[in-house]
Amino acid sequence: MRLPLRRDHWEREIDRLDPVRDRVRVTQILAMHEFPWDLQQALSFALFRTYAVPSIGRLLFDTGEFTTDTQRRHDDTVLILEGIIEHGPDSDAGRQSVRRMNQMHGSYDISNDDMRYVLATFVVMPVRWVDDYGYRKVRGHEVTATVEYYRRVGALMGIKDLPEDFAGFGRLLDAYEAEHFTPDRKTRAVADATLELLTSFYPKPLAPAVNAFARSLMDDHLLAAFGYRKPSAPVRWASRAALRLRGRFIALLPARRKPTYARDLARVKSYPNGHIVARLGTFPETMPTDDALTEPVSVTG
Repeated sequence: MRLPLRRDHWEREIDRLDPVRDRVRVTQILAMHEFPWDLQQALSFALFRTYAVPSIGRLLFDTGEFTTDTQRRHDDTVLILEGIIEHGPDSDAGRQSVRRMNQMHGSYDISNDDMRYVLATFVVMPVRWVDDYGYRKVRGHEVTATVEYYRRVGALMGIKDLPEDFAGFGRLLDAYEAEHFTPDRKTRAVADATLELLTSFYPKPLAPAVNAFARSLMDDHLLAAFGYRKPSAPVRWASRAALRLRGRFIALLPARRKPTYARDLARVKSYPNGHIVARLGTFPETMPTDDALTEPVSVTG
């Protein structure tokens, strides 16, 4: 029987790594060992906030996928992003996930500015979430590794003019939201469908409480953009205090020995028998044909 790992096991492992050269490994440790639940929540909220940009939210609404098949679209996003992190964006398997993402994006007229903003949410929001609610804060070289990892992913996605550091991504995100967050009927519909999916992960009687909890974690300008009622101060305080209490509890536990995969979570349920990366996501009629759709791929589950 192996002894439990020290709580700081992975911190000490990260300290032996170079944040630029070993950016993938650092990202894997943070996502699958140190903060798996936190980063899954943070990335979900990061994507959710992008809907408040009308050019993004309207496109998602017009495809019909995010309001009629919300569970599958949620799962596809989770699985594609996890595939890139698990294998690394420059591995064959990682490139397959990047290629599948690029195929979907390439089917629509998406501006470089919108793509830069979405990538900025992946960089900034997880760090802000962990700093607020995690069992410890994200350290400087871990932030550097996160930035380097997503800059590489962004380069493979063809995104131009990416910021070079975390502060730059933070300024980009905050300025873009200040300029573009606007109430819109279509963006609200996409947000409503996503919140409804979130509440479905819990027993039905808890749906109103889960909805209020989720809104309690949103900033005021995001609530205003969706036209959502701001929760009362006590509800907001209790929701955030509960997350911070969870962080303190996690700090008392040993480090996770085995990696945690999002695909194994009960809330990811569209592919009970495993999935093929090349078949994830949407396939609009205008989507270009690519060899990735026919080449052999592995099934995971």
